Amino acid sequence: MITHVVKPGESIYSIAQIYNASPQKIIRDNELEDPNNLVVGQTLVILSPSQVHVIQPLETLQGIANMYNTTTVKLLQNNPFISNANIIYPGEELVISYDGPKRGSIDVNGYAYPNIDKKVLLKTLPYLTYLTIFTYGITPEGELIDIEDEELIQMARNYGVAPIMLISTLTDEGTFSNELASAILNNEEVQNNLIDNILENLKSKNYYGLDVDFEYILPEDREQYSKFIEKIATRLNAEGFPVITALAPKISSDQKGLLYEAHDYSALGDVSNKVLLMTYEWGYTYGPAMAVAPIDKVREVLDYAVTEINPEKIIMGIPNYGYDFILPYVKGKSKANSLSNVAAVQLAKKVGAQIQFDEISKAPYFIYYDSEGRQHRVWFEDARSIEEKLNLYDEYNFDGVAFWNIMKYFPQSWLVINSLYDIKKVI
Repeated sequence: MITHVVKPGESIYSIAQIYNASPQKIIRDNELEDPNNLVVGQTLVILSPSQVHVIQPLETLQGIANMYNTTTVKLLQNNPFISNANIIYPGEELVISYDGPKRGSIDVNGYAYPNIDKKVLLKTLPYLTYLTIFTYGITPEGELIDIEDEELIQMARNYGVAPIMLISTLTDEGTFSNELASAILNNEEVQNNLIDNILENLKSKNYYGLDVDFEYILPEDREQYSKFIEKIATRLNAEGFPVITALAPKISSDQKGLLYEAHDYSALGDVSNKVLLMTYEWGYTYGPAMAVAPIDKVREVLDYAVTEINPEKIIMGIPNYGYDFILPYVKGKSKANSLSNVAAVQLAKKVGAQIQFDEISKAPYFIYYDSEGRQHRVWFEDARSIEEKLNLYDEYNFDGVAFWNIMKYFPQSWLVINSLYDIKKVI
């Protein structure tokens, strides 16, 4: 795999010549909607096949997989242009394998809302180990607020992806309720009812495991939360269901702030099967302009986390989005717009901006001015920043990575991951 950064005056054809590659393949792999108008500074992932197969009449993807002693999922990973595994066309070239050794294997978790575009989900599933569906709500009595997840669960299992149920204290207003969390954490009868309901739902809907995401818990409920996760894990593990706990991105045990204080890394790491470090949202909707997951800030969290938690239990979060910030930042008034990584490049093209890469945060950004003369700074992710985060996964020997979220398809994330790793399947 080669990551090429577009330079002034380059075209898709001149870039293809540099690498003796097919321009059509570069266009298709990177899903370029307007390949004749590249943005200076945007990344292109260049892949070199080592073995290809030309589809013959009446051949099926499964038959071709059998011919090369591989799997249909691997063929889908290597050929993301296939939108339906049951529909392939004679004369098309399928990549069986690519040049270059891989670093090893990786667990990949993707978070999705129930209303995800099914086409996006189908394109993403080949690259996932787990699909976590966000989110079941909870009542103060320990009842579950149901979601429409049956179709997503079945789609995941069809691709060998393990579906994960998620419970949170998120309210209809889109905020996490510490009052709801406290009501549950301080009432054993409610906890037992909730766990009973979780177990019933896991079994009836054919889930693989559970993700618990309680945020902004009151500091006085810190110990109760760890005991609650221990109770859930004990009950669920006995029935064969693993438990993942989402953790705020802390850099010390005594870090102040409602988001951090009740998340006891050591205790929660001990009682959970795995933990998700939510290493994103430094740049956020109401904050100052900065990268969503600056590599220097992420590293601070990881350095602390591994002193409290077994690295083999840790899943590192990776953002799949960016923000368009308006400058200057005014606390309490400024509000950034979220946008996909693909949309960020399209915006740079529209406004005539050149994409730059910040060497401290290891993230791309660009600056432009709107019709009112206001300066904007757009931070997002590209192939370079994704690889930088995956380098941390290798360095710290983590269990895996998790994308928040997969609602918008970003082809370069999957091109990079598939080039560097074999994606694990657990079902």
